[in-house]
Amino acid sequence: MNSTPDWLSDVHSPLDDKLDVEITELSAERAVGSMPVAGNQQPFGLLHGGASGVLVETLASMCAMVHGYPERVGVGVDLNVTHVRGARSGRVTGTATALHLGRSIATYRVDIVDDAGRLTATGRLTCNMIPARPVFPDTTV
Repeated sequence: MNSTPDWLSDVHSPLDDKLDVEITELSAERAVGSMPVAGNQQPFGLLHGGASGVLVETLASMCAMVHGYPERVGVGVDLNVTHVRGARSGRVTGTATALHLGRSIATYRVDIVDDAGRLTATGRLTCNMIPARPVFPDTTV
């Protein structure tokens, strides 16, 4: 399923591009995205914990962006990730689910699974909803 807002292709994070993060579903309540393990590993061959943190923050903050659109965007203020299983190959997929959608705060849980559907990490991101600044021409978000 590929269900994303039309403007998503105009919003780029250089870090997400480097890690090859791909978002395939995005709404205020839920996002799904994945990235390859290859190229995002720590020296021992496992998916780097920081890469998992990037996936958590990317999916949750993009949900918050949809939640506040077009007046507000979400910026992460509290991130935590618990790693429960290593991944050495394939892709990992994260699913963000809204826990709280308020005017000033939005909080999401993100579960990351490997290609076999096994949980590799779970995280939570709380976003502060701030006024949007133009990020691309002729639009607020």
